[in-house]
Amino acid sequence: MMAEFSGITQRGLTFLQQLGQNNNKQWFEEHRAIYDEELLKPVRQLVGDLAQDMLVIDELFEVRPAIGKTISRMHRDTRFSHDKSLYRSNIWLTFKRSRNNWTDAPTYFFEFGPDWWRYGLGYYSASRLTMNLFRERVTQEPAAFLAMADAIPANFALDGESYKRELVKGMQPELARWYNKKSWALISEQREMDLLFSPQLVAVLARGFQRLAPLYDFLMQIEGQKRMASR
Repeated sequence: MMAEFSGITQRGLTFLQQLGQNNNKQWFEEHRAIYDEELLKPVRQLVGDLAQDMLVIDELFEVRPAIGKTISRMHRDTRFSHDKSLYRSNIWLTFKRSRNNWTDAPTYFFEFGPDWWRYGLGYYSASRLTMNLFRERVTQEPAAFLAMADAIPANFALDGESYKRELVKGMQPELARWYNKKSWALISEQREMDLLFSPQLVAVLARGFQRLAPLYDFLMQIEGQKRMASR
């Protein structure tokens, strides 16, 4: 049985900071034991502790505490990037349904770096089809959607690039801020690091993710529309 999460350590965060300054294979391999013990091990424990709460939200979530399943890889794919750094200086975990291409599906996430952490729900990069269906559903029942949006905890901010011009003139501002997004995520940004070092992080994430569950269910209805359309 996997040990329970007891917190990320300062030694692990220092490793991430130093990796940003020594971004090469030799340095990483020389310090791999720190990564394995102070970062990968507790992140796996965190996934394990959150698994049952996440399966209540969606029983089809991938919850295996493994790199490439719920945990990010440290090695970056630099083939199509101007940034040729070999390694990331941040780590994230995700809860989503298993699929080859998950960038266009709603995803719960938790991410941290040397001096910050954040968590939330949203799209990594929603397709035009996804956002068109989202806008369609929002405008079908605007009052119901806004009631759901009003229930989102205040620490979550709507993030994502918006179109420069309004897509629909005269739409009420509360709806337009969602409607005009090219893609979006709800993100709670944190700079207070004490909680990251504490087992209480599990309860905070589980509670925040649960509060966003109605919105997740709403987004999964859009996934159902997409599946029906592709048959």
